[in-house]
Amino acid sequence: MEPTTPAHDPMLDATLREMADIALPPAVSMMPATVGWAVVAMVILLALAFALWRWLVHRAQNRYRRDALAELTALEAEIGQPDGRQRALASLPALLKRTALAVWPRDAVAALNGQEWAEFLKSHAGKARLDDAAYRFFSETEYRLPIAASDDAAVRRTISAARQWIEGHDVHP
Repeated sequence: MEPTTPAHDPMLDATLREMADIALPPAVSMMPATVGWAVVAMVILLALAFALWRWLVHRAQNRYRRDALAELTALEAEIGQPDGRQRALASLPALLKRTALAVWPRDAVAALNGQEWAEFLKSHAGKARLDDAAYRFFSETEYRLPIAASDDAAVRRTISAARQWIEGHDVHP
């Protein structure tokens, strides 16, 4: 059977010509409809700017810690070598004193030595938990090396104590 084509209907042609595309609504704006959303956006931007500013201030205030830790890392590498061990151990108390001088007034720190220096380190230790041997080392080493340079365990404890004090000391008593 052959397909038959339907008869031509003039009324159908006229109706098809009058048809139009579907009317689409206008695109939804991405701008907030009320002022409240703009205020919320501004508050969020201001809070982010304030947080960034505080982080930059904190980073600038703690630059001395990063510098001291970098120097401590260099001393640690030197301690690993037998010929530089004595000099590196002797440099540790000076490193702690320079770290303290970066924060506290010179007249409050520079003249401290011996037991007074150990008490200063204890009173400002903050999160650092050092034993009495470490405080004794840092207070006596300006004049003599109290630990044997061959005692690796004592050397590691001393380096660890210096790192803890630099990282954890409390600036505000």
